[in-house]
Amino acid sequence: MELIYYSMYGHVEKLAEEIRKGAASVEGVEAKLWQVPETLPEDVLGKLGAPPKSDVPIITPNELPEADGVLFGFPTRFGMMAAQFKAFLDATGGLWRTQALSGKPGGIFYSTGSQGGGQETTPLTSITQLVHHGMIFVPIGYTFGAGMFEMEKVKGGSPYGAGTYAGDGSRQPSELELAQAFHQGKYFAGIAKKLKGSQ
Repeated sequence: MELIYYSMYGHVEKLAEEIRKGAASVEGVEAKLWQVPETLPEDVLGKLGAPPKSDVPIITPNELPEADGVLFGFPTRFGMMAAQFKAFLDATGGLWRTQALSGKPGGIFYSTGSQGGGQETTPLTSITQLVHHGMIFVPIGYTFGAGMFEMEKVKGGSPYGAGTYAGDGSRQPSELELAQAFHQGKYFAGIAKKLKGSQ
């Protein structure tokens, strides 16, 4: 399976790394991390205070059909996925034309700046991308258990998938948010494995 993400300040990348660990805990599953191409110039990223990108490889749409399942991760911009990730998905028209991703399981994880910033609208508005490709959306529902009902701590995520709050950029994913990300990786990998075995 593949974990494809865009991360400007590292929050989504931290979730992706934890999701990969969760997926790798399922026997026979190999999870690979990919980044989508950056669309902003270096000088703009510098003015925004974005740290240098990690050495995770950049994906092209051609590599998507090889996956048995795909989890997409991105920060929100006004309650929807960031433009960098949308630009990558806009480049998958050839795959859409041939329905090369049809029947593959897909899921979503994300980061928002604030509690009203899109923890549900971001994944909800992103499901359309999976639908047009004929992918099978795999939410985590409430399978994370008690962690889904935490009310004493600030916690990102929802039944749609793992999430975190970035705040002004200084807040990092909490232990609970990382645990939910690990759970999503493990849960999703188990379903992807079952679907592959039934083909």
